[in-house]
Formats: sequence, C-alpha cells, structure tokens
Amino acid sequence: MKSDSLPGVFRNYQRRLTRIERYVLRRTLFAVGGALAILAAVIMLIDFVEISRTVGVRSQTSALDVFGLTLMKSPNVILLLLPFSFLFGVLAAFVNFNRRSELIAMRAAGVSAWRFIFPAAGAAFLIGVLTILALNPAASWLDGRFERLSAALTSDYLPAAKQPGETWLRQGDGRTQVVIHARSRQSPGDRLQDVSMFVYTINSQGRLNFQRRIEAREAVLRPGFWQLYGAREAAAGQQAVYYDTLSIPSTLDPSTAYQEFDQPQSVPFWALPGVIQRIEGAGFSATSYKLKFHQLLATPILFAAMSILGAAFSLRLMRLGGLALLAGSGVALGFVFFFFNELCGALGKAEIVPAVLAGWTPPLLALLSGFTLLTYTEDG
Repeated sequence: MKSDSLPGVFRNYQRRLTRIERYVLRRTLFAVGGALAILAAVIMLIDFVEISRTVGVRSQTSALDVFGLTLMKSPNVILLLLPFSFLFGVLAAFVNFNRRSELIAMRAAGVSAWRFIFPAAGAAFLIGVLTILALNPAASWLDGRFERLSAALTSDYLPAAKQPGETWLRQGDGRTQVVIHARSRQSPGDRLQDVSMFVYTINSQGRLNFQRRIEAREAVLRPGFWQLYGAREAAAGQQAVYYDTLSIPSTLDPSTAYQEFDQPQSVPFWALPGVIQRIEGAGFSATSYKLKFHQLLATPILFAAMSILGAAFSLRLMRLGGLALLAGSGVALGFVFFFFNELCGALGKAEIVPAVLAGWTPPLLALLSGFTLLTYTEDG
C-alpha cells in the first residue's frame, strides 16, 4: 500500500493526535452516534405512522411492507436533520467532560480548547464529505424507489385521475419557449399523436409573447429537431398554413425527453449537474435543484460548525454555574440556525435570493458564530 493512500493519511493523522485529543475525539464520536440513533428512531417511528396513514389505507399492504417503505423514506429525512446529531452529540460529550472535571484537568495540563475541539470538528467535516459522496446518493436512490413503489401501490386508489397517454413537454432557450401537448404517445419510436405546439418569444424583460401555434397529426423527436406530419401552422392574426411535413428545431434529447424529473431530494449528488442541465435545456427552472446542489456542497461546513457550536456552549466550568442555561442556549441556537436554513431555502426556491447564497449563507454564518463564541470563551 502506498504511503499517500487514504488509510495511510488517517493513520498519520491519528499519530499526530495526542492521547487527550484521541480520547476526546473517541468520546465525541460515540456521543454523536448515540444522538443519531435516537434521532433516527424518532424519525422512523413518525414515518411509519405517516406511511401507514397515507399508503396503508389506500392499498392492501401489510405492516412488513409499510416498514420496508419506512426504511426507504427515512434515510433522506435523517440526513436532513443530521446536523442536530453533531450539535446534540458534541454538546452532551463536552458537558459530560465538564461534569467529570476532565475539562479542568485538560486545561491544567496546558491543553487549549482549540486543540481538543478541532479534532471533533475535523471528524465532522470528513463525515460531511462522506455524506455528500456516498450517503446522499444511497439515500436519494432509496427515496426515489419509495416514491415509485408508493405511487404503484396507490395507483388504483383514484383511477379517474390517471391519463397515461397524455404527454406534456417544454423546450426552449434564451429567445424562445415551446409548450408541447400530445393526446397520446406510441412506442417504440415515441411517436406523439394529435400534437399542439405553442411557440412563444422572450422579450427583453423576460416575459413571454405568443408567436404562433402548430397543430400536427403526428410528431417524432429526432436529434436536434421535431419532425411533424400533417401540420397546420397559424401565427397570431394570420391565416393557417398546411404542411405535409414540417421540421421544428428542438433542444430536447430524444433519449431523455420523456423521462419524468425526480424531486430534488430523490436526485443523488453526482447526478445533480446533469439533471440541472437537462431541466434548463427543456426550458424549465432548475432553481430547486441548484439549491439542493449548493446545500450538499456546504454540508461538511455545516457539520463542522454545529460541532464547534456544541463544544463552545459547554466549556463554561461547572463551579462557575450557569452551564445548564448555556447548554440550553446552544440547543436553542441550533434550532434557530435550522429554521434560518429552511427560510433561506424557501427564499432560494422562490428565486428571491440566488441559490448559491441561500445554500451557503446558513453554514458559513453558523461557522463564524461558532468561531466567535469559541474565541470569546477561550481567549477572552
């Protein structure tokens, strides 16, 4: 094995840690694992009850089936609330150190709080990287499978609402937008029947102006264009013109044009850039997917920030009093940051603020707050 391999890096890093730092890191990770287990159990219980109410009553599913659906849905929710595991776990670990006077012993030995906090924050950062590279794709795949299975189980609950042959598509670029509707689609070849195309131009203010409408007996999507048969084209205020065949430029990819877009939480991290490009190529807004992408990129910083906040709020010595109030304030601040993150997400989805700003502001603000509090607590 090469010396620069990843396990070798971890071993070298472990050798650089002192015995105190390794002890603090081990106890902190154990506390974070306990907090994650409690959080996961609560989430799975809530999801089990919710799925039993929504899916169980609409289909013939057993308790075992509902439990399987719960295992598919819960990981995505657990990852969403995973920052609380680091906040509560680190907070509990350092409060325990304080109650057992271990923090006093560390300080008496000349160990700065920066030294035994940063290993925990570094571990949280590495877990955040692992989350976006491996855990998020797995949870997204399970969530997508849950959506498909639950839809299949409840497909007969409201049969009148299903119209499987009807197809809606949209394509566009910076100058035009085309809305496409077909009454039916035949395979193989994905030939659309009874097609209506509504063509709009985009003015300098970004508004859509209707240009023309095209009706066709049949349409086939080919690379770079639509091939229409039996087409009738009519511009606003003009006489309709008939064509036996007519070609319309297209930005859609024939291999992916008829694929339904998954929800952002069902798209894994590695697939998000491609999905964003495909959605924008189809003329739709990809803001929610861009926001999800930036939130995932900021996940390691968010985990590290929550770890620093949890530690900073538990460094006050027991003999000085007020530790319980300070720890409670840390928990309250964690909830404030969570709701602030959700608020920024809502503003980003509504395109009130840019997706990159909505995704990165809460983690960076939490990190700066943790550094500020730790500096004030440790260095005065």
